[in-house]
Amino acid sequence: MRARIIYNPTSGRELIKRNLVEILQIYEEAGYETSAFATTANPHSAHNEAKRVAEAGFDLIIAAGGDGTINEVVNGIAGLSNRPKMAIIPAGTTNDYARALHIPRNNLLEAAKLVQNQQTIKMDIGKATMNDEETYFINIGGGGLMTELTYDVPSSLKSIFGYLAYFAKGAEMLPRIKPIPMHIEYDDGVYEGTASMFFVAVTNSVGGFEQIAPDALLDDGKFTLIIVKTANQIEILHLIALLLNGGKHIDHPNILYAKTSKIHARPANDSRMMINLDGEYGGDAPVTFTNLHQHIEMFANVDEITGAVTNPIDHTEDVEEAFIKEVEGLTNEDINEDGIISSGKESKEK
Repeated sequence: MRARIIYNPTSGRELIKRNLVEILQIYEEAGYETSAFATTANPHSAHNEAKRVAEAGFDLIIAAGGDGTINEVVNGIAGLSNRPKMAIIPAGTTNDYARALHIPRNNLLEAAKLVQNQQTIKMDIGKATMNDEETYFINIGGGGLMTELTYDVPSSLKSIFGYLAYFAKGAEMLPRIKPIPMHIEYDDGVYEGTASMFFVAVTNSVGGFEQIAPDALLDDGKFTLIIVKTANQIEILHLIALLLNGGKHIDHPNILYAKTSKIHARPANDSRMMINLDGEYGGDAPVTFTNLHQHIEMFANVDEITGAVTNPIDHTEDVEEAFIKEVEGLTNEDINEDGIISSGKESKEK
């Protein structure tokens, strides 16, 4: 059997490059004749290499890097009729996909050793069709202004602060959030109305948060569709607090929460709706999302996966509890004319 490691040499402070000999040895001991390819700055470097080795008949591709590297590798093989198995060695900032698969995210060698357990899961992935072009995503699609924050957050900030960088950028963007008239068709109905954003989730782990789609399954052929109907800053902050407090946002009247295998989304007027795919700009709506059921076989820590991914969030509980406590008491009076939470709230409390 042949395996190819496609690795980003700059991910994870170059830890993959420094541990490459040991990683190669792990896959050799698991029965794979293993070689490695370092991605370059050329566009679609990982995508093109993944497609090439898949067409050459390799049995396994190991994507070593962040979620972007995994996304590129998946895009390289998802359109092929014969797809090799995949394994993941996470070395990015949030490593959402590795979190969903319960792959060790702080030890590259332990992540590589999962191959020795011979445990795999046939994973759903998403396909987004825009202007007759198909793009695949592994974790999340979405539209609306708030979804833009993932590619507005500088990579240096994400590297230093992780998921807290999303909080910082999200707070900065709150004053700019405007409702967009949307037309969204899904398996069980149609949403026609204004919304600030919508999400199409394959897994439950988005931007480091594991409660956005708390009951998401990895291989049931269904997306989790989440439509945030409000653009009010206080209401959005309250929804985030409910999300952190055990995923309680899903029952809120400002949320449409549904399971669906296909979604068609477009703005209901001439406004622009940018589409986010796995944290990057993917194009403009109209867009059709299709769930590709059990499309790629992935090595995973299957012993830790029991249907829904239910492991607790590894954020610091103190940060979450402080945020929830702060937001629960906010009202519209605490937002000044510039859309910023005013210091008046502090003085009132004192």
